[in-house]
Amino acid sequence: MLAETARSPTTQSVLSRDGTPIAFERRGWGHPLILVDGALCSRTMGPSGPLAKALENHFTVFRYDRRGRGDSGDAAPYAVEREVEDIDAVLQAAGGEAYVWGMSSGAMLALMAASRLSGIARLALYEAPLIVDDSRATTQADWATIAAAVAEGRRGDAVTAFLKSVGMPSLLILFMKLTPIWPKLKAVADTLPHDGDMVARDQLGKPLDPARWASMTTPTLVTDGGKSPAWMRHGNKALAEALPNASYRTLPGQNHMVKAAAHVPVLTGFFNGRDRRAG
Repeated sequence: MLAETARSPTTQSVLSRDGTPIAFERRGWGHPLILVDGALCSRTMGPSGPLAKALENHFTVFRYDRRGRGDSGDAAPYAVEREVEDIDAVLQAAGGEAYVWGMSSGAMLALMAASRLSGIARLALYEAPLIVDDSRATTQADWATIAAAVAEGRRGDAVTAFLKSVGMPSLLILFMKLTPIWPKLKAVADTLPHDGDMVARDQLGKPLDPARWASMTTPTLVTDGGKSPAWMRHGNKALAEALPNASYRTLPGQNHMVKAAAHVPVLTGFFNGRDRRAG
């Protein structure tokens, strides 16, 4: 009975530093692990749900709605620092110390949090969307288009521009517009500029500056997928090289769509200290 109680997810809320309520879900048992979603994702939409369920026998997994999404609140004006404070609020709810995993723009947010918060013991990042060379076009125009569409209330156009920017084929975008997921994406489209604030400066086709993270000693695992485009792998390899205490690993056969089965053995090995290649 105790094991079943620990396994069952519970939803709670915590106040961030600025008073914004942040909704989170706790499930499983073991060392706390916080999952940080990427653009357009929340507790009801995205890869963290299946991943949390797959990890619940290894960790006490915390999933939360980033501000402006799901059951979490929001407050103006937006600043990336507020999202770091949101992670800190969840971190304190987890007991003040936890492992953290982030993917895509959430990987950059998790990295920012680890560089500023003392309670993140280990950090795992999947496919931070960094453009560090000329292997793909930069995204300044894309983010400007997205911001303009959001400002004018054209949420569908904002989502379309974002999906095109990340390389989704036009035919697949057209198909998505006919499915029940499209209204859900439009509902959180106004948060896309927030993700732009996190990643745009690192999508200019320029090398990363290691001095930016020189003081960060958190053991970090940087991963990408073997089927992802070259620009993604170049960027994540460069990130691992720029971080003082990081290792880099490519997951064979994977791409930006997170498949829990491929990630669980890698994450459990890293977070439990069994994988010597991973920090």
